[in-house]
Amino acid sequence: MKTITYFLLFLAFSSQAQVLYESVPSSSLREPRNVKIQLPRNYEQNKDKSYPVILVLDGDYLFEPVAGSADYYGYWEDMPQAIVVGVMQPDRMADTYYSDENFLPAETGAAFFEFLGMDLFPWLSKQYRLAPFNVVVGHDVTAAFSNYYLMKSPPLFNAYISLSPDFTPEMTNRLLPVFQNTESQLFYYQATGSEDIEDLRERILAFDQELKAVQNDKFHYYFDDFENASHYSLAGRAIPNALEKVFSVYRPISKKEFNEVILKTESPYEYLIKKYETVQNLFGLNDQIRVNDFIAIAAALEKNADWEGFENLGKLARKEYPETILGAYYLGRALEGQGEPKKAMRTYEGALVLKDVGNINKDLLMMRAQRIKDDFGY
Repeated sequence: MKTITYFLLFLAFSSQAQVLYESVPSSSLREPRNVKIQLPRNYEQNKDKSYPVILVLDGDYLFEPVAGSADYYGYWEDMPQAIVVGVMQPDRMADTYYSDENFLPAETGAAFFEFLGMDLFPWLSKQYRLAPFNVVVGHDVTAAFSNYYLMKSPPLFNAYISLSPDFTPEMTNRLLPVFQNTESQLFYYQATGSEDIEDLRERILAFDQELKAVQNDKFHYYFDDFENASHYSLAGRAIPNALEKVFSVYRPISKKEFNEVILKTESPYEYLIKKYETVQNLFGLNDQIRVNDFIAIAAALEKNADWEGFENLGKLARKEYPETILGAYYLGRALEGQGEPKKAMRTYEGALVLKDVGNINKDLLMMRAQRIKDDFGY
């Protein structure tokens, strides 16, 4: 019942995003290839915004669950809004054909490999606003096929979601050095299930042990082994998990992150700055700092009596939300903590013409200003 509820939610959210059906010309395939494209909500209104691309192989059946999950998580800001592209593959075995000699794409497989990198992405970049972060999702033979892009430098994709991959011979041996030596941030997720195809499951579990031993800070590995999940049903459970993990740094500050990381860091303010710098460097997104993240950092600063951090936070809030009282409130708290009550009072009172931000409102500013007047007789 829980799985059905999530699936219906994904469909409901996906129905509000714009889905296009396109035919992409290809010199590699010598014929057009059909794709489905889901654009983020308000894509047309956000003219200056670019979006990561999630490329879905086996788009005939994987596109909808990926597009629904991406739209759902994007709506709640658990991941950036993304452009989801599903590639139709009427003959997936031809698209993933490889040589029996070197186990690399050959003939129709080589043509499809070139299509994705040389035809599809250049075409997408001309049609849409793309951020420099690409994710690929595949299942079975297409999951294994997506790994070939890791053997190019630089790889076409930054993140790989591999659902019950059917590895070709030598593939895992070729991938390990890539993961061990990558100098760019690389995300890799794979999943299997207790009811998966036995031969595939054995190889996936063996590869999982090898990947867990990789020591490279730039390589981010995630794995799920779903109880009672078959070769096909595991996809419905893996896709939301994979997106959540790949984009974990993008999420708003959680209670767990606050308690286990922020409260233990030397400078909560610097943590906030680095969090958004990481988002910008990794996903190419220059997003406005969330109000809830400001509030979380302020709570940590107050707990640590870090008034210099409060002052920096106030200046940043003024820059991010100049029409609101957020910056003035934090600057006033900094001045109180630094022993400047009169300046704090004037800062609070001077911000009463600005807009409220949630629970940080004019009543709160007036209360703090009045408390200073009562305490010091101003």
